[in-house]
Amino acid sequence: MMDERRRMVQDLMERGYIKSEAVRRAMERVPREEFVPEDERHRAYMDMPLPIGEGQTISAPHMVAMIAEILDLEPGMKVLEIGTGCGYNAAVIAEIIGPEGHLYTVERIGSLYERARRKLRSLGYDNITVIHGDGSQGFADEAPYSRIYVTAAAPYIPDPLMKQLEIGGKLLIPVGSDKFYQELVLVERTSADDYRSRNLGGVAFVPLIGKHGWKFH
Repeated sequence: MMDERRRMVQDLMERGYIKSEAVRRAMERVPREEFVPEDERHRAYMDMPLPIGEGQTISAPHMVAMIAEILDLEPGMKVLEIGTGCGYNAAVIAEIIGPEGHLYTVERIGSLYERARRKLRSLGYDNITVIHGDGSQGFADEAPYSRIYVTAAAPYIPDPLMKQLEIGGKLLIPVGSDKFYQELVLVERTSADDYRSRNLGGVAFVPLIGKHGWKFH
């Protein structure tokens, strides 16, 4: 499916979602078809979210590209992802930060955690560690992080994630109470006690469940 992958990347470049060479290379290298269920593989390179089980989805390729571009990643960075899902987004970020960098990714749903962990290992991503837990609390064991990004929508920005950023680090998170519409917020830690944030526009993500997210009903 390499030809389809190249066409998808070209389309994202023409539409302005992919701006940098690093993101272009990463999205050309990662086989999205490996991360979707067998019966969805024929749609792997359509620019749309797809179901991956447990009521969760793999983000549309344009959103993955947007996240990677906004984070302004560099080789060697330590990154925290909240919401592993199928592992596709993690693989793209891992390609950009390279073997000298490391990505820690937290997934609360056991079956998705196991599937993503096996898939990423089978594809050779030694610079990714998958953790089973409550992502709304971050992963303090390896803090601080240069970048943190969240692939689910929170009702507010979780304090643990703010505190796990290094000074100069950036946090990208969808925030909002609406099921179908949230705001994508970029937070930068400017000192030990100071942060600045800006709204990047409307998005739609599944809810972040956990202590500092939405509660189970």
